[in-house]
Amino acid sequence: QVQLVESGGGLVQAGASLRLSCSASGRTFSRNAMGWFRQAPGKEREFVASINWSGSVTYYADSVKGRFTISRDNAKNTMYLQMNSLKPEDTAVYYCAASSIYYALGSRSRTDYDYWGQGTQATVSS
Repeated sequence: QVQLVESGGGLVQAGASLRLSCSASGRTFSRNAMGWFRQAPGKEREFVASINWSGSVTYYADSVKGRFTISRDNAKNTMYLQMNSLKPEDTAVYYCAASSIYYALGSRSRTDYDYWGQGTQATVSS
């Protein structure tokens, strides 16, 4: 059974940092693109960042560019999201996702991902 498990969320003040992790089990995603999405209360789930299988191609939402960094360690079957200079508007449940297609570059679209974690809450107070 394939599982993606997020961790690292929490409650922090504006300007602080958090590092989210997404650990995969049940299969390896070392040849698959992965991504982070988030969903705030009352809003649709939105793209945050994506990374291709090797880590050489990354995409970011404009709202997080320059503050967030996506990375992966294929040996550990784990993906990360380093979030710096956090703002109250970053408050959301953060989800990791993985594509089933080999060697894709990564995508901003939810429909291009086949596996999803259950999410981790990140709350930023002002």
